Amino acid sequence: MEVNGGREIDGKITQTFQKSFVQVQNILDQNRLLINEINQNHESKIPDNLSRNVGLIRELNNNIRRVVDLYAHLSGNFNKSMDASSEGDSTATHKRGRPV
Repeated sequence: MEVNGGREIDGKITQTFQKSFVQVQNILDQNRLLINEINQNHESKIPDNLSRNVGLIRELNNNIRRVVDLYAHLSGNFNKSMDASSEGDSTATHKRGRPV
């Protein structure tokens, strides 16, 4: 699957990272809106608004969990790509007859 010195693989890895970062940014943008609404509801001291905050805070907590999961997944992917990269380098070096 490696083409042009690993560029195809690198492109797929980059694409995966970019997709994950976009997902994270979208969640963080949503969290900013949730936090603003929670603050407005809190400042209003209106019972219905304060009750609504319970659900908003749950949504915020779930979003934070999703961001943590996305970063954990990204970290795992990054480690795998680094391992694959170093294995490819050592295989290529070994094939040329140089010590690993």
